[in-house]
Amino acid sequence: MFRKLLFLAAFCAGLVGAGILGWVYSVTRDLPAPRELKTYEPPITSRVHAGDGTLVAEFARQHRVFIPKEELPNRVIQAFLSAEDKDFYEHNGIDPKGIIRGVILNGIRGRRITGGSTITQQTVKNMLVGSERSIVRKVREAFVARRLESIFTKDQILELYLNEIYLGGRSYGVGAAAINYFGKPLRDLTIAEAALLGAMPKAPGKVNPYRRADAAVARRNWVISRMAVNGYITEEEAEEAQKEPLTTVDGLRSDEVLASAYFVEEVRRDILRRAKEGELKGVDFDPYAEEAEQQVAAEKLLYEEGLSVRSTLDSRFQLAAQTALQMGLETYDRRTKFYRGPFAKIEKPTDDWDNALFEISTPSGSGHWKKAVVLAVDDKAVKLGLEENKTGWLAEESRKWVKTYKSADGKSSGLKVGDVILVTQQLPPNVLERTIMDEVTPKEDAPYHVRQLPGVEGALIAMDPHTGRVLSMAGGYSFWRSQYNRAVQAYRQPGSSFKPVVYAAALDSIDPKTGKNFTPASTVLDAPFVVDTPQGLWKPGNYAAGSFYGESTLRLGIEKSRNLMTARLAQDVGMEKIAEYGRKLGIYPYPPADATEEEARRILGPQTYLSRTLGAGDTTPIKMATAYAMFVNGGKRIEPVFLDRIQDRYGKTIQRRKTQECVDCNAPWSGQLPPVFEDMREQVLDPITAYQTVSLMEGVVQRGTASRLRVIGKPVAGKTGTTNDYMDAWFVGFSPDLVVAVWVGYDTPQTLGNGESGGRVAAPIFRDFMMKALQEAPSMPFRLPSGVRLVEVDAKTGKLPDHNTRVTILEAFKPGTEPGGNSEDLDSWIASLEAQRNQSQSGSEGTYSGPDASTYGDNAVNEPTYEYDDQDGVTSNGNGDFSPYDSSSTANDNSAPLNGRVQLGEEADGLGDLSVGDVASPTPAATPFRDLGFGADTQQSQSPNSGQATPYQPPVREEEPDQELEYGTY
Repeated sequence: MFRKLLFLAAFCAGLVGAGILGWVYSVTRDLPAPRELKTYEPPITSRVHAGDGTLVAEFARQHRVFIPKEELPNRVIQAFLSAEDKDFYEHNGIDPKGIIRGVILNGIRGRRITGGSTITQQTVKNMLVGSERSIVRKVREAFVARRLESIFTKDQILELYLNEIYLGGRSYGVGAAAINYFGKPLRDLTIAEAALLGAMPKAPGKVNPYRRADAAVARRNWVISRMAVNGYITEEEAEEAQKEPLTTVDGLRSDEVLASAYFVEEVRRDILRRAKEGELKGVDFDPYAEEAEQQVAAEKLLYEEGLSVRSTLDSRFQLAAQTALQMGLETYDRRTKFYRGPFAKIEKPTDDWDNALFEISTPSGSGHWKKAVVLAVDDKAVKLGLEENKTGWLAEESRKWVKTYKSADGKSSGLKVGDVILVTQQLPPNVLERTIMDEVTPKEDAPYHVRQLPGVEGALIAMDPHTGRVLSMAGGYSFWRSQYNRAVQAYRQPGSSFKPVVYAAALDSIDPKTGKNFTPASTVLDAPFVVDTPQGLWKPGNYAAGSFYGESTLRLGIEKSRNLMTARLAQDVGMEKIAEYGRKLGIYPYPPADATEEEARRILGPQTYLSRTLGAGDTTPIKMATAYAMFVNGGKRIEPVFLDRIQDRYGKTIQRRKTQECVDCNAPWSGQLPPVFEDMREQVLDPITAYQTVSLMEGVVQRGTASRLRVIGKPVAGKTGTTNDYMDAWFVGFSPDLVVAVWVGYDTPQTLGNGESGGRVAAPIFRDFMMKALQEAPSMPFRLPSGVRLVEVDAKTGKLPDHNTRVTILEAFKPGTEPGGNSEDLDSWIASLEAQRNQSQSGSEGTYSGPDASTYGDNAVNEPTYEYDDQDGVTSNGNGDFSPYDSSSTANDNSAPLNGRVQLGEEADGLGDLSVGDVASPTPAATPFRDLGFGADTQQSQSPNSGQATPYQPPVREEEPDQELEYGTY
């Protein structure tokens, strides 16, 4: 009987054992094999750096920076061993004593099973088995822990643990935590900082240093004491570390990083696109996979594979771009719109208003603005309550402005007690009165100003015109309010900012009136213009309705943004050619290679509409910036670039911006010249045409619709743009090495208001950005291409100066197109000079006798002074008269001494022995042009640029009348 019972017991025990073994097998059979554990690589964070090295973004599902064992500081290791597993180097992955101790303590306390896990077990939990609290998880954890201990050394397990553990604040691993909490690498952590990291694994949320500072300090100090008990630090070091105040940083929350959000999102999209299209070297790519599968693979690469991305961003430029755009949009909104009212309300605020205010979230995009509740209101004051139980008063200007607010029912206006508003002590921006450089630091007791998020939107993009590297991009007022990137996604009409394309096409065309090439000095009639198009009668008008100015030079037409001139010029040039220039410059699209004839016609047809000459075709700010870049870089094709280089987690480069191989760069130096790289960029514009267009746009700033930009104080050029009914305001401009496009408008098109033109709304944003961006840059003239001819001409007629000339200008010409550049021009000019000399000898009053050296002095001409309005196409002297040039304007310092004149000879009359093809001028003898070009083997000249207006003083006459530079009236 006993034997039977014993057999039965053994049989039951066997069944139970088999059942347990079967259960263990069932819950562990899907665990990784030793070979898989050896090849395990944790997902790590991809990091994006600006071109200057600033970290601007991280992409990760788990924010992790992998730190190898040899780079882990001892004090960090010691802190974690003291806090989590002091016997780590002694057990085999499972600590029976710790498990028993944990079970007993939890049983006594009546809480859930916890504690007893070794560092090896925690590593397994983080890597493989998850954090579910159950017996199954504990078994799986113990099983893999033993397996892990059998194939890895203790140091390797510790490396895995310290790179896997979640430490709160988006931080996985000690490397990411050190950066996020303290803004420094592991090697620079103090004992107290290392101890805080060691305090985090148990319950990161309960000891969060941002929200629970007291709990974090208490837990940190306990870890410090355990480090002392374990002999890692002395008692004196422990005591000193426990006194250290808790100081943290909020990683990736600096002004520069927050301002980079639009740019970073474009970088993310660019990387995913490249991954899906197989452009990244060494990255697995299946061209036959479904699009959804390619998207998953691309996201895994970006969010888990620890890419190191070096972008083209300049963090200093980016902050200037976002700040300038916000200042301009706020100025417009405050100047033209009513106050739209509070964003929240506290019903009957009492003594507890501080807590009620704390619970209210500020609107997205409000940045550093403070929220305040109205505590009292009367006719002379508004009392405010702010967080931390502070109080203040509303500034007088804001008290007046908030009275424009009307309640929804229209029964009340202004602020009421309990209204919650946004305020700052900093003055609201006003870009029409102050620039970005006019920083005003408020006093501590200064009153508060009401702030309001603008309803209008805008975009600014800045590029290197020679490489296409995008240096900054602000796609809207705030990324946190709207992720729609208007710099690359918003297709809007460019208005007059398209006109330089028309003029560039004209400069490469024949003038049907003369049969000669158009030049900047060619004239076009500014008069009423009606044309019958396939789309119907088209009758454009100038900005100043009903105003017409007669024959005017191309320079004047673009400087004053004359619509009628541009339309007539386009008709002469031909819309097919202008449309082709728009495509070459990237403003308009080419049809896809596989497009049908009908599809191609649908794309190309509208590009030839005559209204496109005034900017009626949709485009984006990035396309406009790219087009203008090709003007200033000498007509070379460039494409926008956001990425300089991408490296994988091992440091291997998988993508790099196009570079050229340099065969001789590493050759030993023996006195030879440095290697010369061949310029591989496609030439899309004639270099002189590109420079002539640049020169014309420099005049827009010096005398035209963007004259307010002269305050920048350095050579800049550009063009304003305003669309019908003031729907869009543009300014696209550049310096020799920086091109910028600015657009302002509403996402749902509506008028900005009467008079809100590109010169008034967009140009000040450009101005503020350029003042910051060029603050430390040298003042450089625009580069002259080889062969360009600089000729001093009459600013009104575009011809060589004569006795009627009031203002001259140094103009750029292609060889053979300049006045006096052919025999017919020369014969005519010589004849006029001889006629003038004969009149001088006859002694007729008021005749022109030829200027002497004093004629070209610095004496001012008695001319009316003209004020240049910022509206496209309007200038006035205050009396309703219109003038192309202010005679009080002088050439830039670097061009005034030359003025295009060089000595020719010693003949008394300045004519000498002339023959066909010779060039002469009145005394002092001078060529009417000066070739400041340079050969292929010479450096580019820093000589004066064209487009500089200079007063031209004829001989003094008795009772010389003041006369305006009228261009004709119709």
